[in-house]
Amino acid sequence: MAPFSDPYLEHAIGGTPIVQLKNLAPSSGQVWVKIESGNPTGSYKDRMAYGVVKNAFARGDLKTGDRMVEYTGGSTGTALAHVAARCGIKFIAVSSDAFAQSKLDAMRAYGAEVIVVPSEERKITPELIAAMKQQAYEIADEPNTFYVDQFGSPDVIEGYVPVGQEIVEQIGADIDVFCAAVGTGGAFMGTTKGLNQAGQTPDLVALEPLQSPFLTTGQGGAHRIEGIGLGFTPPFLNLDRCDEIRAIDENEAFKMCKKLAVEEGIFCGPSTGLNVTAALEIAAERGPDSVTVTLGCDHGSKYGQTLP
Repeated sequence: MAPFSDPYLEHAIGGTPIVQLKNLAPSSGQVWVKIESGNPTGSYKDRMAYGVVKNAFARGDLKTGDRMVEYTGGSTGTALAHVAARCGIKFIAVSSDAFAQSKLDAMRAYGAEVIVVPSEERKITPELIAAMKQQAYEIADEPNTFYVDQFGSPDVIEGYVPVGQEIVEQIGADIDVFCAAVGTGGAFMGTTKGLNQAGQTPDLVALEPLQSPFLTTGQGGAHRIEGIGLGFTPPFLNLDRCDEIRAIDENEAFKMCKKLAVEEGIFCGPSTGLNVTAALEIAAERGPDSVTVTLGCDHGSKYGQTLP
């Protein structure tokens, strides 16, 4: 079967800028942030969504007029809804009121059907994720319905490989550390694969919220940073490749969102705030000659009133 390709998506996704922090890291090592909010829906999830859908069409798992379903906090869902609209398929998102209303609204704006699973006090918990997953599985069993499987499809990692390749080309120098928060681990490992393919082998530091420190303590918990800290081992994360797992206080991550906007002109979401908090810590530890790279996952406008 001929591969699916959309000229708009091919040109609009990727090629995002990278920024070196100037004001938040004046005396430590270099900290670079890959600004993925430049993608069409304002998130690096656009890369994954298009990769998964394109390959599903190529295999014959999807065809125009079919449905696809995924459980999602919103950025993945918005990216999938956007791609689905271009490809002539219906997207069903299983989400929750624990996630930003602006994300639920964005999915609906692209024509997605959004099923909202109630949460407890609008907190993201392992129990909530399990309930969302179960509902998505049930829908996926219906005829002509493709399950995206953001936690299992090998297409997820491949969608992020260009991120690492672009970083190496843009920085043009040796990279000492790559750090990023993990949800599925797909962006972390895909970017790492791209870095390696481009000849860079930095130390790898995976990040999680201190309030849900499953990787560092074995105990998940309720927290407010969407897309990460899901309360189970990220399916794509290769722990043997990680030099360190670091837990970062979500409160510091939210504060960093404000600092990035005011002091660096970067308006980002909480997972980016967490990434930059860790990157600054690492740069201070490594010293002035070090180069640390992290990901600016999405744009702060996705979060409405949830940001400080």
